[in-house]
Amino acid sequence: MGNAMFYHLTRSPAERLLTQLIGKAQEAGWRIEVRGSDAARMALLDEQLWQGDGFLPHGLAGGAHDARQPVLLTVAGDAGAPPANAPACLMTLDGAGVAPEDCARMQRTCILFDGGSDAQVAQARDQWRALTAVGTQAEYWAEEDGRWQRKR
Repeated sequence: MGNAMFYHLTRSPAERLLTQLIGKAQEAGWRIEVRGSDAARMALLDEQLWQGDGFLPHGLAGGAHDARQPVLLTVAGDAGAPPANAPACLMTLDGAGVAPEDCARMQRTCILFDGGSDAQVAQARDQWRALTAVGTQAEYWAEEDGRWQRKR
């Protein structure tokens, strides 16, 4: 069972941290699922990852080659169901759900949440309680002085 890492976004946009985390997960040799809560948002992220500074090969779920994607963009609703690309790392955005089964299957789960959204902060707290209640090791990270710091 992997750990869950909660990233409290207060300064940087989710896309900036997401590309950094994807890079680190790929360095570890992991396939990745990026799960969002809105199909339009994930379609926009799909375009950004193809056109951004650091090209990241990936696919939007629902394609013919989902199982071959190193990074698969999905939409919430399938929390708990294994994604087609058999990821070792799950990254969630915008309040997408995370089931304990997800964390049990993964080496790492990264939950990115917007500190400016009361709803996302409340959901992250609920996710923290639910995941730690079943034994998932959790870490909380906050951005300070332009760097990410693990909080205790």
